[in-house]
Amino acid sequence: MLVKRSALFADMRRAAVESGLNVQILLFNLVFIGPMIVLYSQALDWAFITNGISLIDRDFWNGMPMLPVVLLGVFVGDFVGYWRHRLEHTRFLWPGHAVHHSDTEMTWLTLQRFHPFNKITTFVIDTGVLLVLGLPIEAIVANNLVRHYYGYLIHADLPWTYGPLGRVFVSPAMHRWHHAADRAAFDTNYATVFSIFDQAFGTFRVPGPCNVPLGVTDQMAPTLVGQLGYAFTPSAYRRRGAKPAPPAPARIHEIPGE
Repeated sequence: MLVKRSALFADMRRAAVESGLNVQILLFNLVFIGPMIVLYSQALDWAFITNGISLIDRDFWNGMPMLPVVLLGVFVGDFVGYWRHRLEHTRFLWPGHAVHHSDTEMTWLTLQRFHPFNKITTFVIDTGVLLVLGLPIEAIVANNLVRHYYGYLIHADLPWTYGPLGRVFVSPAMHRWHHAADRAAFDTNYATVFSIFDQAFGTFRVPGPCNVPLGVTDQMAPTLVGQLGYAFTPSAYRRRGAKPAPPAPARIHEIPGE
C-alpha cells in the first residue's frame, strides 16, 4: 500500500486470475510434492551425512564460527542456484520451468508457480551440492530459508532497482527483467540473492525498472491440468519457448526517487 497507494486494488484485480492459478499449483505441490521432498531430504541425509560422503571433511566446518559458515552456505547456495537456473533454461528442462515463466502478471505468488519436476530438481541439486561440500545442516537450512523467502521479494510487483546496491543484490526490478517478454532480456538475471554472479558470467541486465510485458509463447492452458501437463507434451521439447511482446504492456508503479 505504501508503494502503490490507490493503484493497489486495481493491480490486485488485474492479477487475480493468475494469482488464483498460482495458489492452485501451490496447494498441489504442498499435498503431493511436499512429502516427496521430505523423503528426498531423508535420502540425501542418509547418503551424504550418515555415510560421511563429502569433498570437505565436516570437522573442518565444525571448527569455524557458525555465522560465517551460514553466510558462506547462502553464498555458495546462490552460486549453485545460478547455474542450476541456467540449466533450466536449456531445451530439455525448459518445459518444466516454462510454467514458472507463464505468469503474465508477476506478483510474490509467482514464486509458488513451479512445476513439480522443477520443485524436485531445485531441491535435489541445490541441497545436494551443499551436502557434497560437507557444510553443516545449519548452513544448508539457512540457505534454503533465506533464498526461498528472498525469492518472494524479488517476484513482487515492485520497481525497486536498489541503486548501487543492485550491483551486489538481486532487486525486484532485476528479476522482473528475467521474466520479461523482451528479446533483449532473454537469458539474463539468473541469480536469486547475489547479482554479482550475473555480472561475473555476463548475464546481468537491468536498464531500469521493468515496464514491459511478461510471459512466454509456449502454448499451455492457463489451468492446473494444462500447466502440470505441459512438461509431458512432446512438442514442448522441440525448442525452447520464446517470449513474444504482447500488445498491452504490464504496468509498474515507480516510487519517487527510485
